[in-house]
Amino acid sequence: MNVLAIVSAKGGVGKTTLTANLAAALNNDGRVVCVDLDPQNALRLHLGVQMDEMDGLTRCTLEGRTWNTSLFQSPGSPEVLPYGTINETDRDTLEVFLAENPNWLSSGLATLGVGNKDFVLIDTPPGPSLYLQQALRIANFVLVVVHADAASYATVPAMEGLIKSYCRERTDFLGSAYIINCVSSDKVLSRDVVEVLRSRLGDRVVPFVIHQDEAVREALASDQLLANYDPHCEATYDVASCAQWVSDHMLRRQSVKA
Repeated sequence: MNVLAIVSAKGGVGKTTLTANLAAALNNDGRVVCVDLDPQNALRLHLGVQMDEMDGLTRCTLEGRTWNTSLFQSPGSPEVLPYGTINETDRDTLEVFLAENPNWLSSGLATLGVGNKDFVLIDTPPGPSLYLQQALRIANFVLVVVHADAASYATVPAMEGLIKSYCRERTDFLGSAYIINCVSSDKVLSRDVVEVLRSRLGDRVVPFVIHQDEAVREALASDQLLANYDPHCEATYDVASCAQWVSDHMLRRQSVKA
């Protein structure tokens, strides 16, 4: 399987929305499974799972069930494994278990029957956490979501340190890239930060930005994926271009390592 971890050092950058829409764009090329490691449990809402559905990977873990029993799929959407709804006591118990079992995520994914050429997209909580550590330990590629602002730029060193600690020594790690989300082309500061990020990180910045587009919010409010809500809006084209770049980039890296 091709494991893509979607990460961010700070909240509010649109990581979960982007994860869902990237998955939908990749869904045309084979099986795609989205895995939600964020306790906010919001990824499911982008992918057609009902608000009152409580099942997910956390409940599977606590109840001793295999993760494939909690997979959901709505028509026209990728499969999703929600985080699940649990109380604070159960969450504390789970996180102790995660700290003691560094292979928890890889063992759970093995029950999903994902093929070698298929994609698993992992949505992680913002900032350092046990969930992020689990994702970075097995990710073949890491996509860091940032905004074109000073706050996101300031988080780059911390994220670089985490990726170096958990990924770079692994032979199956294909690399990382930064994707700039919600870019307002008419704001000078946004354009300046984009250029600074590209100057600092070079080709590790995805060559396509995701432009700020009201259709993104409207799609979520309508319980639809962006491409289904408005297939011709600017953000839909941006997401499709980024998904294609990520897929091609990972394939090229795999060929080099082969």
